[in-house]
Amino acid sequence: MVYTMEITDVKIRRTFETAPLRAVASVTFDDQFAVHDIKVIEAQEKLFIVMPSRKNGAGEFKDTVHPINSDFRKKLETQLIQY
Repeated sequence: MVYTMEITDVKIRRTFETAPLRAVASVTFDDQFAVHDIKVIEAQEKLFIVMPSRKNGAGEFKDTVHPINSDFRKKLETQLIQY
């Protein structure tokens, strides 16, 4: 069985006038599951998203949630950037 989650809501929580951080957003999937603190970053005149992360004991940042494949990442990125 294959189940595809749909993005049902995007909320831009905060915007910034200067690069690199341009916005912080929350995304809701299927009106039932929310992911907060997705960042919209500008680098080399291109926008992309950075998923929420946490610093581990070694001082490295690891995503706490992330898309499993590049197709879904692109879909999510396109939805967030159009706002």
